[in-house]
Amino acid sequence: MNKKIRVLIIDDSAMVRNTLSDILSSDPEIEVMGTAADPYIAAHKMRENAPDVITLDVEMPRMDGITFLQKIMSQHPIPVVICSSLAAERSETTLKALEYGAMDIIQKPSLGTKEFLMESRIRICDSIRAAAMAKIKRISRMREVAPKLTADAVLSKPMSSAMIKTTEKVVAVGASTGGTEALRVLFEALPVDCPGVVCVQHMPENFTKAFAKRLDGLCQVSVKEAANNDTVLRGQVLIAPGNHHMLLKRSGARYYVEIKDGPLVSRHRPSVDVLFRSAARYAGKNAVGVIMTGMGDDGAKGLLEMKEAGAHTIAQDEATSVVFGMPNEAIKLNAADKILPLESIAKAVIKEG
Repeated sequence: MNKKIRVLIIDDSAMVRNTLSDILSSDPEIEVMGTAADPYIAAHKMRENAPDVITLDVEMPRMDGITFLQKIMSQHPIPVVICSSLAAERSETTLKALEYGAMDIIQKPSLGTKEFLMESRIRICDSIRAAAMAKIKRISRMREVAPKLTADAVLSKPMSSAMIKTTEKVVAVGASTGGTEALRVLFEALPVDCPGVVCVQHMPENFTKAFAKRLDGLCQVSVKEAANNDTVLRGQVLIAPGNHHMLLKRSGARYYVEIKDGPLVSRHRPSVDVLFRSAARYAGKNAVGVIMTGMGDDGAKGLLEMKEAGAHTIAQDEATSVVFGMPNEAIKLNAADKILPLESIAKAVIKEG
């Protein structure tokens, strides 16, 4: 029997601690080793028994989560998943945690419909497993906890070949755990005249807008959270809004994006598979597909569909991936034309674009 992932929950809300404990304890691969109302209590428990993963609130009494995260990462690094509310005013602060070494952001669990609670459980447990794998730098088989839908749930597979090649290229990018910093490296290296980019990064609602704003201030290209019917333009990156699928569409010579609801696909919304399938259908040979660090297999089948439609496809290599899950699954399917280290992807994208 595989060793369970031991999790320490740190949050000043007793309700959140109890709800998270119930969610995580329901997963047979996860064990809640304890909870703490603030970082000082957590530090005492960690001296007695080190967890595999920590869930950490940002705003707490006595010491805020960001300060505690910095102490952890400088003294004894442990994978940390930030547990935050969806309040837009907190998103900028929460994103700083990713810069300081946090693995992921999850939405604080709350009451809702049965479907909402099931989706929350899937996302939270998957984030914990991804963080644990990032620590050990090894991919292991993980048990499915719910049926996993394919891109068929949002967009049917095309029956005919993709449209003929034209002059305008589109770059479709997908990433998950570790992707926030990997995308920064990629987008900072793109020139202002690069082909238009459409991107899915697994991230909760509201945080994608702050994430795009942060990247926009760092990169030569402009970066924005995508809105429905946005035109794909050279020198611009459109990032799928959290909790919504994004599809690439085409009308004449114009590429644009469609933002839509729908079920979790490959356990995610937005899903990389949905974006890649739409790129295969509407861009075909005009597209470049890039799959990057992340847990699971979202995007692997979609990248293969892009390759079969004539697109040039790239997978991030194991050495530079925080979690070599999504790229590895794509490589296993022979979906990637090239396997490249993170620092080389932008150059390859520009060459193909």
